[in-house]
Amino acid sequence: MDGGTDFLPGDGPSSGISVTLSAGTLQAIRERVGKRGVSAYLERAAQRQIERDGLDELIADFDQVNGPVDEEAVAAKRARLTGAAPGAGAAA
Repeated sequence: MDGGTDFLPGDGPSSGISVTLSAGTLQAIRERVGKRGVSAYLERAAQRQIERDGLDELIADFDQVNGPVDEEAVAAKRARLTGAAPGAGAAA
């Protein structure tokens, strides 16, 4: 944006851009939201990606300070939370 104004994701006026997507991706989006919902869908998807990028940065900073996560401790805590046996289910 011009003018030196900073906005948080999701704030500020709308601004048009050109985006190139594969035909299959665009088709899948249109099947979910229709032709008129594509921009809103992409806005929400971009906001989620920005949130994920921020979380990835926080995790990297945490790992740098505290070292890598103890996978066995994570599995044990996941088992306590879900009631599943340790090691069962998908990896973090």
